[in-house]
Amino acid sequence: MPDTFRAFRISDDEDGYRGELVEQSIDAQSEGDVVIKVAYSSVNYKDALAGTGKGKILRKFPLNGGIDAAGTVVQSDHADFSEGDEVLITGSGLSETRDGGYSEYLRVPSDWLVPLPQGLKLHEAMILGTAGFTAALGLWRMEANGQSPDMGSIAVTGASGGVGSLACDIYSSAGYDVTAISGKEDEFEWLHELGASQCISRHELYWPESPLASAQFAGALDNVGGDMLSGLTRVIRPWGNIASCGMAGGIGLNTTVMPFIIRGITLLGINSAGCPYRIRKELWERLAGDWRPRHLDRIAAETIDLDHLSGAFDQLLSGGGKGRIVVRVAAS
Repeated sequence: MPDTFRAFRISDDEDGYRGELVEQSIDAQSEGDVVIKVAYSSVNYKDALAGTGKGKILRKFPLNGGIDAAGTVVQSDHADFSEGDEVLITGSGLSETRDGGYSEYLRVPSDWLVPLPQGLKLHEAMILGTAGFTAALGLWRMEANGQSPDMGSIAVTGASGGVGSLACDIYSSAGYDVTAISGKEDEFEWLHELGASQCISRHELYWPESPLASAQFAGALDNVGGDMLSGLTRVIRPWGNIASCGMAGGIGLNTTVMPFIIRGITLLGINSAGCPYRIRKELWERLAGDWRPRHLDRIAAETIDLDHLSGAFDQLLSGGGKGRIVVRVAAS
């Protein structure tokens, strides 16, 4: 490991809020018992908010950005990890309470580090990243609450984004009929290729004001929140589930207790960042196995390096994103 290496560091001080590439030593990072050489990270909506200051993500400053990382162990003080092991980490306080994955070397606590499952490459793990893990956790929680393919179609909102596109692929691979909801009608053909049997334009959606409208979907993964989530509660079939994992459309929820009592639907909160390790490891094994997306190459929109992070943040926040952006972190 070199004495110093590149990292994308976010600061908020007398010089203002900024994200910039710096030279850093490992001793300047958050504490941890394992050091990894980061090969890849990814760009999530949360990363864009943190990197631009348009969302209150970091709880302390300064910190390196990046909520995902995949790479190779170079130092370890824990018996479960040895030099040369390929590993990944998502969420777990990265770029929130501790330094994140936009760094050529990263020191992390072994408590959150997941061995790279057999069948996944490091690059593929970061096409998935927090987005794929969130989609998988949504399905895991829905199925734990009784969801099954024979109940009918699962609606996926924000379907052209990272979580949504991976959900279309994972859920259809798991045997579900998927209805993709997106404002990007020019991406409908692509969403069909990923596994969606039906695509609905967000601009043509109409939610009746009645607290119980005609039931359309057996369940939903909602990446939007706000009015979208409120409307979904009115159109889910009896005993269906809504997995809520996004709030770009707002944090409010305008609904009544009627869908929950009369139809018995369930609203499930998806907290991928703080998911217990036991479930985390199980889901990564499934993402490499029976829930492995069939079209990772189509979902990976592009691979960038650390120098192009700012442009990727702006693209994502402006609504121009499609699929997943992977970050090549390792020094050439």
